[in-house]
Amino acid sequence: VQLVESGGGLVQAGDSLRLSCAASGRTFSRWTMGWFHQAPGKEREFVAANKWAVRTTYYGSSVKGRFTLSTDNAKNTVYLQMDSLKPEDTAVYYCAAGSVGDVTTAGDYGYWGQGAQVTVSS
Repeated sequence: VQLVESGGGLVQAGDSLRLSCAASGRTFSRWTMGWFHQAPGKEREFVAANKWAVRTTYYGSSVKGRFTLSTDNAKNTVYLQMDSLKPEDTAVYYCAAGSVGDVTTAGDYGYWGQGAQVTVSS
């Protein structure tokens, strides 16, 4: 399984970005697909996840109401729409996939993308 992120970049506070994560090698529609981010010097932090088994999407408290996760099963792609971006959202964003217990625990995911840098200037 390969996960490839795209869509990162440099934006100003209040702007929007959409990240994409294309999966290959396996159909992910029955897995959990998640997004994490990691800022310099900090641990990888949960952002959002869609857990197929319970048909539920979860969000981290810092992004709830601003970020939206969506999936396109036909394209085997998951998206993260990020609105009202803040400087504190600056981080490398990673797509992850797997058969997951706790969606907020990075160690539960078996597959990771290479990461996409998102930088938000004030």
